[in-house]
Amino acid sequence: MRRYIRPLLIIFLIIAIDQLIKIWIKANLYLGDEIPLISDKFVIHFTENNGMAFGFEFGGYYGKLILSLFRIVAVSFIGYALFRLIRQRYPQGLIICVSMILAGAIGNIIDSTFYGVAYGYADLFYGRVVDMFYAPLFTGVFPDWMPLWAGEEFLFFRPVFNFADASISVGVFVILLFQKTFFREPLPIVLTTNDEVEEE
Repeated sequence: MRRYIRPLLIIFLIIAIDQLIKIWIKANLYLGDEIPLISDKFVIHFTENNGMAFGFEFGGYYGKLILSLFRIVAVSFIGYALFRLIRQRYPQGLIICVSMILAGAIGNIIDSTFYGVAYGYADLFYGRVVDMFYAPLFTGVFPDWMPLWAGEEFLFFRPVFNFADASISVGVFVILLFQKTFFREPLPIVLTTNDEVEEE
């Protein structure tokens, strides 16, 4: 049972931080308000979106419902996968990363499922996800040899995101970075009389 405590604490902590930030933003700022944090390179910019992470959308009335329900199904699968990873004693780094991804997904599900009802602007499953972090680090021009965007200006990083998005992205990035370590063979296990999984 102790193996489940750390992942659960990580999940609850990330969800709590994510929701506290979002509630503070909605209580203190109007849509479009900005608060500079690090000059103009990292700012709080209050916006809301109807769709996926980093402001991407899956449009239409039914598209929004499908997206909300898909998130719930996806979180169920991620939660089950996390349970299996813990039970089969995969590396702690992988378990922590999957916990971060699960927590971030739940954080955004809370917005899209309940915020519309809680704040009185939409039905259940039709809430908008609150985003606030904006990091326009630098601008530039695409080189002439690049197809489609040759000579056009670009801004990095354009999307506005939230703490849940960041948690998901960091979890996925670290898994990709350390996949050879994370997906080695799990530790050998045996079942004891009380069905606890232990190392041989």
